[in-house]
Amino acid sequence: MRLILVFSLFLLYGLQACAQVPKPSAGKIVHYDSFASKFIQKRPIDIWLPEGYNSNQKYAVLYMFDGQNLFDSTGTWNHAEWGVDENLTELFKKPNFKKCIVVGVQNIPTIRWFEYFPEKPFEALPQPLKKGMSSYAKMDKPLSDEYLKYIVQEVKPFVDSLFSTKKDPANTIIAGSSMGGLMSFYAICEYPNVFGSAACFSSHWIGTDPNKQFPQIPNAFVSYADKNLPDPNTHKIYFDYGTVGLDSTYEPTQKRIDDVMQKHNFDKSNWMTLKFPGDSHEEKAWRRRFNSPMEFILKEK
Repeated sequence: MRLILVFSLFLLYGLQACAQVPKPSAGKIVHYDSFASKFIQKRPIDIWLPEGYNSNQKYAVLYMFDGQNLFDSTGTWNHAEWGVDENLTELFKKPNFKKCIVVGVQNIPTIRWFEYFPEKPFEALPQPLKKGMSSYAKMDKPLSDEYLKYIVQEVKPFVDSLFSTKKDPANTIIAGSSMGGLMSFYAICEYPNVFGSAACFSSHWIGTDPNKQFPQIPNAFVSYADKNLPDPNTHKIYFDYGTVGLDSTYEPTQKRIDDVMQKHNFDKSNWMTLKFPGDSHEEKAWRRRFNSPMEFILKEK
């Protein structure tokens, strides 16, 4: 019962709904209201094109989780947004930055947690813990491997066929916050031949509600990282975290992940972890921090 209560509380963090097509302050949104899949449930996706988008020019592509929170606060559950369009528009005014389009994949609140919990670390957990998680979600296991197939085998080919994109890993980025931060890290480890960079904001290393933590979960993520990091010569990874509220629980595991990054020869040229004192677990914090990884990833040499 206690475990069920924990996960019922945690699922509330995914209650993010967009009642309308986002209206960006800059650039243009191409909205697909029901993007079907053979792997997971259909859902809306929003493709943001920067101002001056030109099909004669090739663009990098940034894929983002929780897509309904990226561009327009008027349709979000808490009236907050990342300001991705405003942030990138300002960034693109600077010299020597790659321009990109953004693919925001909206979540389905009732299954968000099991779509966003990395499957291989989940399988490494003790059976009683897995059983408790699975029984509450009424699913045998997470859907994250199927979710990544959806991005890689369905969404990416669709985007590349309709828009003027650079298709190689060096120009394919994945990003998200909280459980989306976990999934961004999982994606670059599982598909290093697809994603060349990952931006992981406030990665939810504890995996559950902070009032009832299970040390086996962070241990599973650290072990997974040690075995599955991509090649530091060809990949970039960004992490960050705040110090208030839910974010205050992340530092111990993030430091362990940082140790693994160093062990596998990541350095300041291809890896960044930033701590933001006073920041909490919310869109306004991620909005404020958004251009830190974008400058790190999109800056041309």
